Formats: sequence, structure tokens, C-alpha cells
Amino acid sequence: MKRLVVIAAGLSQPSSTRLLADRLAAAAAREIGTGTEVRVVELRDHAHDITDHLLTGFPAPALKDVLDAVAAADGVIAVSPIFNASYSGLFKSFFDVLGDDVLTDKPVLLGATGGTARHSLALEHALRPMFTYLHAVVAPTSVFAATEDWAGGGDATLHRRIDRAGRELADLVGRRESPVVADPFALTTTFDALLSGQGRAVTNDLRL
Repeated sequence: MKRLVVIAAGLSQPSSTRLLADRLAAAAAREIGTGTEVRVVELRDHAHDITDHLLTGFPAPALKDVLDAVAAADGVIAVSPIFNASYSGLFKSFFDVLGDDVLTDKPVLLGATGGTARHSLALEHALRPMFTYLHAVVAPTSVFAATEDWAGGGDATLHRRIDRAGRELADLVGRRESPVVADPFALTTTFDALLSGQGRAVTNDLRL
């Protein structure tokens, strides 16, 4: 079974950002196949916990559950509203508290929403560089939805782009083994080894 985590950074409810995120998730899951597990996370529900984590360095249980889900996901769909030609502060803050190397080699599909098509370039000059820096494998097609894309002829064009992006993410997910998340509390040596002194080297290293 493949697992997708969808990060939606919309601030209103309902939001066009969540609508785009749902459509991208449906397209990707359809291409990956039956049994795909999709989890949608609305960052507005975790805004206070994200801020607290930035200040304290410790996530609240609900936020830690989300962070763990991203780490264990086979693919991530990340969708942000565009403000002032870039991603939202909430969107950036979430990825700031994500653990180091969590997105390394992980397939990611990018999406964004905005009032006009003028904001579409933010996907390429803001979002894509950030995820490239985080060593994610970003799908070639990113999807931007302006207000006019949700009705009339624009909806058909948007639908085709969503389908193409979904196929690309499914292809990336299919090429990779599911991630194995290490348990930070797992013992790296046995008690017998510690008692016999074989674990002493680790203790000495910690003193340096």
C-alpha cells in the first residue's frame, strides 16, 4: 500500500487551496492504484502548534503525528496560496519544522492558488527552489489555479493539468521503495553488550 500526505495551507474554510489539494490527491491516487492511503492535512488546524514548535523545538502530539506521517509517506502533495508573489508564511513555517532529510528523495507534487494567473510564476521561482533545496524529487508539472480556472473553459484546462501532474507523481512513487522510518528510541546495542563494556565507546564519544 502506498501512502500520500497532502499538505494544504489554505487559511479560509472552505478554501480553493483545499479544493485543488483534493483534486490533485484524487488524480494521483487514481494513477497509483486501489488501496492508496491519502491523508489530507490542513495547516490552519495546526498553526498554533507550528508556531510553538518554532519557539520551543518540541512538537505538540497532534503536530508530531503529522510530521511522522510526512516522514513515512511515499509521496507528498504540497499546496499553498500565493501572497505577495510567494508561498504563505504558514506553509513555509511547516516545512521549517520538518525534520532534516525528511524530504530527501521523496516525490513531491506542487500546487498553488491565487486570485490571478500573474501569481503562477511563484511555483517556479519560490516553491520549486525550496523543495529542491530540501532534496525532494519534484514532479515536472506543477499546478496553479486562479479564480477563473474554477469555471468555464479554464476548468477543462486545469483538469488536464491536474491529471498530468497526478500521473507524474504516481510514476515517481512507483519507482521508489516505501520509506523506512527509524525509531529514535530503538536500542542500538543490547544490555549484555553494555554490561560487558562494548557500549563504552559510545559513552566516551558523547563526552567529547
